[in-house]
Amino acid sequence: MTHDVIERYFAAFNANDADGMLACLTPDVAHHVNEGQVRSGKDKFAEFLGHMDRCYAETLTDMVIFADDSGTRAAAEYTVNGTYLRSDDGLPQARGQSYCLPAGSFFTLRDGLICRVVTYYNLADWVRQVS
Repeated sequence: MTHDVIERYFAAFNANDADGMLACLTPDVAHHVNEGQVRSGKDKFAEFLGHMDRCYAETLTDMVIFADDSGTRAAAEYTVNGTYLRSDDGLPQARGQSYCLPAGSFFTLRDGLICRVVTYYNLADWVRQVS
């Protein structure tokens, strides 16, 4: 079941289906943004997704999902294939640059839903690719 929830979450991501992603989360989800602050709750997560959709077009490939036997912890490793669409605050200017990054996410689940998401990628590598 844990593996299935993570698969649904990432399938929704690749389909640009924010509602599908949100359906995989608990109402009090803690979203640990790469190099950013923790955002709590589905509303903050939805705001983040809206911002990402405005600035970036991304597809995840080479997905490998790991889950523990308890059903409460999972991780995924993947490649982010993206296009930088609109300049993001504090980052280089967007000119439609493409990028490709290895990345990973870590999850805690409760009652079959994701209650914590931690995402990591190398920001310096991304900056180098789009600069």
